[in-house]
Amino acid sequence: MEDQKKYVVEVEKAKEGRNGRPSRGPVYRNVLAKDGFRPLSHGLESCWDIFCESVRNFPDNRMLGEREMFNGQAGKYIWLTYREVYDLVLTVGASIRVCGVKQGGKCGIYGANCSNWVISMQACNAHGLYCVPLYDTLGAGAVEYIICHAEVSVAFAEETKISEVLKAFPNAGKFLKILVSFGKITQEQKDKAGNFDLKLYSWDEFLLLGKQEKFDLPVKKKTDICTIMYTSGTTGDPKGVMISNESILSLISGVNHHMETMGEGFNDADVYLSYLPLAHIFDRVIEELFISKGASVGFWHKDVKQLIDDIKELKPTVFCSVPRVLDKIYSGLVEKTSSVGFLKHKVFNFCYNYKLGNMSKGYKHSEAAPIIDKIIFSKVKEGLGGNLRLILSGAAPLSSTVETYLRVVTCANVLQGYGLTETCAGSFVARPDELAMVGTVGPPLPIIDVCLESVPEMGYDALGDTPSGEICIRGKCLFSGYYKREDLTKEVLVDGWFHTGDVGEWQPDGSMKIIDRKKNIFKLSQGEYVAVENLEGIYSLASSVDATWIYGSSYESFLVAVVNPNMGALQSWADENEITWDFDTICENPRAKAYILSELTNIAKEKELKGFEFIKAVHLDPIPFDMERELITPTHKKKRVQFLKYYQDNIDTLYKSTR
Repeated sequence: MEDQKKYVVEVEKAKEGRNGRPSRGPVYRNVLAKDGFRPLSHGLESCWDIFCESVRNFPDNRMLGEREMFNGQAGKYIWLTYREVYDLVLTVGASIRVCGVKQGGKCGIYGANCSNWVISMQACNAHGLYCVPLYDTLGAGAVEYIICHAEVSVAFAEETKISEVLKAFPNAGKFLKILVSFGKITQEQKDKAGNFDLKLYSWDEFLLLGKQEKFDLPVKKKTDICTIMYTSGTTGDPKGVMISNESILSLISGVNHHMETMGEGFNDADVYLSYLPLAHIFDRVIEELFISKGASVGFWHKDVKQLIDDIKELKPTVFCSVPRVLDKIYSGLVEKTSSVGFLKHKVFNFCYNYKLGNMSKGYKHSEAAPIIDKIIFSKVKEGLGGNLRLILSGAAPLSSTVETYLRVVTCANVLQGYGLTETCAGSFVARPDELAMVGTVGPPLPIIDVCLESVPEMGYDALGDTPSGEICIRGKCLFSGYYKREDLTKEVLVDGWFHTGDVGEWQPDGSMKIIDRKKNIFKLSQGEYVAVENLEGIYSLASSVDATWIYGSSYESFLVAVVNPNMGALQSWADENEITWDFDTICENPRAKAYILSELTNIAKEKELKGFEFIKAVHLDPIPFDMERELITPTHKKKRVQFLKYYQDNIDTLYKSTR
């Protein structure tokens, strides 16, 4: 198997487990870096340096674009050039300094992506401030927590978020002294701020403070912290992940190295649609990457139902997304092609299978069926703006069905990536035109070393024939620690290796497949370990189910589950069985529960699950698992401790009635 791993090279031998430590597989890195990692460009010390370099090289290029709004209708994109943005950034930076905030100060930014978000972020870069995004989706409690924990003294917020920030007072008042709206402010807000000794400015008012002022920019080093990103965490308070300039510069260098060697490098003609939250590392790093190239970043107009309209208007070349959005695009396309009539549908399927067949033989997607692309798939391409060449998916696993379909019909490369806030986003990225990599996250980027550590209690062996175990990462792109939480940092950073908590499996070609989460294990009363995330993935294949949370008590010998049933499937079943229904009451119906349980049992049999992995009882919840009840994080990971708290009574009832 070793000589097949064409995309990675071994740099350290495996280690047997000793002194209570699990065994560790060999250390691999991308074959591009076999003789060492590519050094960073000379003279680049910080994110500010890469922006300034683009201002010098591309002063008149379009940099940031937003759609003109007329009576709530979105029109054309209006652009600011690199030079115009630079001038605005200097003014904003001067205004911050006039307020007495200096290098090392903490600056909060709160709201949906827009030009002023990036301008405020670049002002932080210029003056060596820690940029601290305040989460758009974590509510007032978290906003207050982050302001107080990070000691944020100045904050910028979207107009509609000003009142949310004011809810964090009086407690936040100990730290936050200046609040700036991206737009206007009301007299009522100004009065309220006055009660808390908080200076509140509209965007235009704030710019006037620094209009005539000039400040020398401080010297910035690679090791300086550039941003503290609070991750929502599935347990406890949010953790502040400290990211240095060097982390972001290394990541950009690694992505460039990876893409350039495949003839897919980025350049100043690229256009990127910004809609994934800048408060998350994935979008922040991608935007820094495009800014470093002198490319254009156009913002969505904050309505997810209109995202396709933004795409058509902007005509992006690169689209970064999450599986939720790509699933919707996929089902929209499938529905469209199914409703065109029998003959057209037949023709479409023939063309799809023909192109997929050629891609499976190793043809690039652009060479697999050029005539069919022109006649059939160009319509899909036009629907996505016409210029799209790369779709990058991250944050959660993208199903192989969706990935394969989009690779064929969009005439673009569709790549999955994997990374965490702590690894500065992308650690692994798949390669274009490698159909064998569907369902994997590809090989490591050429900036990190990777090894797997065995997880014996879950049966994962890093030294086995098919090596599997917890993914551990080492490299310059790693975070500098959790802010004020040395204890938590020591738990995950051991001897320079970051322990991701994700379980991966090396593929023969050197790409990685994410197969499980380390911590989501239950030990049942008979001593059997259950890897619950893996099971939830299998049970989600039941078409009658939208989402499942599985629980196993260590005092019981079987599993139970809370299920969000699929409304359409339940409706069809009720109609067939002549049951009058509304969604809430039918979820209480014992026959409906039995029907859903039988569907889950069928999947378990089909997938040959072990007896103890079968679900024995279900509670049906008509309300989808949501952030309002704190059941999931903004990236849709389950907060399992909160699930148990919320559904404890239901779980107790399920166990009592099933024993």
